Amino acid sequence: MVRRKDIDGSISVPDFYGKELRWKREAAGLSLERLVEGSFYGKSHLSDIEHGKRRMPMDLARHVDRVLGTDGYFERHCDDVRRARRGPHAEYFEKALEAERYAECIELWSPSTFPGLLQTAPYARALVQSAHPAASDQEVEEKVDARLARARLFDDNHHMPEYWAILHESLLTDPIVAPDEMAAQLDRIVELTGRRRITPQIVPRKCGAYPLMVASIMVMTFPDAPPLIYTEASYSGDTIDDPALVRQYRKAYDRLRAVALSPDTSLAMIKSAAEDYRNGRQADRLE
Repeated sequence: MVRRKDIDGSISVPDFYGKELRWKREAAGLSLERLVEGSFYGKSHLSDIEHGKRRMPMDLARHVDRVLGTDGYFERHCDDVRRARRGPHAEYFEKALEAERYAECIELWSPSTFPGLLQTAPYARALVQSAHPAASDQEVEEKVDARLARARLFDDNHHMPEYWAILHESLLTDPIVAPDEMAAQLDRIVELTGRRRITPQIVPRKCGAYPLMVASIMVMTFPDAPPLIYTEASYSGDTIDDPALVRQYRKAYDRLRAVALSPDTSLAMIKSAAEDYRNGRQADRLE
């Protein structure tokens, strides 16, 4: 019989349930491969859950309960793990935040602001202050620092996702920060593109109707889990894993990519806009 190891109740909630999962799996005499067999997930995904690095999706929790005969234990505690906060990010963003760390490919459409992973500190600060006008300076800086920390993803040579960002032209022409800060924000896009960390595309203002006009979405695919879609509004967000909806969003994103300008043309526009801001010219004269 497997002897149960003491589980430290003071550790984080994801760590606690990860250790509990490992103990129950080993008590049942199952390998990682055997436990995920018949699910849509890989053994690396389950291993990360056992080490407290990832949170267990509901469908995997149900699968684990069924295989281990744990009478719904992990399904019941999925919400406990989901509610365990990891820093100053919005609660609704937690699942997407975790997922982007493990994504093989991230494809994003952002029509109204530069995506969080691409933002500079002044740009992020302006957005945080506009969304949380009553927040203290300390709270604002905590949120800004947390957002900038996500960008370390682009410096991880061991795991760096393919990142595709489709942006609306208005992001280049309608500044929300001072001209020198807008130039620095655009330079950040250029720098990441030059390092082959991202591929940007621009949807021009005058292209007529196009897919996903009223939605901001992130499409994430993984080597060991089903794809996810994340959609966001000002104070809410939703992570979608329903296969039919994922396919529908996926097709819409591909059609949007066809509407956008080529990466080379888009990069030239971004560089030109950055120079305009540096030289005091109006960015809307790009055309």
